[in-house]
Amino acid sequence: MTKVTLERFGLNKKMQSKGMLQKAGLIGCGTIGREIALLASKKGIEVVFLDLTEELVASIMEKLGQALDELIDKWGMTPGEKKLVLSRISGTTHYSDLRDCDIIIETINSKKPGTSLNERREVFKKVEKVIGPKTVITSNTATLPISELALVLEHPERALGMHFVSPISKVNIVEVVRHFHTSDEAYGTVKKFAGMIGKKVIDVSESPGNISTRMIVSSINEACRLLMEGVATVSSIDEVIMEATGNSFGPFEMADRYGLDKIMKWMENLFAEFGELKYKPSPIIKRMVRAGMVGIRTGEGFYIWDGSRKKIKKGTIDNLGRL
Repeated sequence: MTKVTLERFGLNKKMQSKGMLQKAGLIGCGTIGREIALLASKKGIEVVFLDLTEELVASIMEKLGQALDELIDKWGMTPGEKKLVLSRISGTTHYSDLRDCDIIIETINSKKPGTSLNERREVFKKVEKVIGPKTVITSNTATLPISELALVLEHPERALGMHFVSPISKVNIVEVVRHFHTSDEAYGTVKKFAGMIGKKVIDVSESPGNISTRMIVSSINEACRLLMEGVATVSSIDEVIMEATGNSFGPFEMADRYGLDKIMKWMENLFAEFGELKYKPSPIIKRMVRAGMVGIRTGEGFYIWDGSRKKIKKGTIDNLGRL
């Protein structure tokens, strides 16, 4: 199907203004990467994502299609719009395919303990070898200072932290972190990209965890404490926080959606950095991760999951919610 034929479906028909960004590259396309890819494509930006194998690339494209099918089922998109969105997204295993991107967003999710510093540095070095001189390199890392990554670049002034808060489709801000050498031009590119995808830039001074991660993990830890003390159930704690704050999700559902293994990793990194008990992972989180109950990705966490639909677990905390 030609591009001319696709354009008749009517999504984002307007030509982009001169000077607007045309193409974004994603390194790693897990849950967060897929959300970014879909959001950018819906706004008319071409997206190319890089992952480890052709099998992973095919699986990611399938998951992107499934996410759009859910929108179609809810009358949030037409089949024609789905085709147009997917036509703007491509996957690759070759860094060279990122060469004409205006902005790169690193979103890798390593299973190894710690901050994945070495892996992310390798990504930054490989990216810089193939991209143009004006391309900006950003990282979505939650607990690693961007200066730790930028120092391996020949041009560290092009690097920034750009942390998206999940659910990306509903949270209208992005935390942007400049380090000492970040140029005004690179910051301007990130701000322009954020505006194009409908996000407000929140400037954050460099600190592990930024604002959102530090607040989120603290609230999840406190919710676990309430649960272990028998103050209330998982669903009751979530309901109270949602009603009291207006949040879309309570702390337990948020943990399931992020992945308890990722939450635990963030906590361990922040605890190592600051040494404060509020960041030390709750024993219940450690037990659930060891049991493979990491949330929506595995079908079970604090809730039972069938796709994006959750079911309350009726068992006790002693049995990790199972009967």
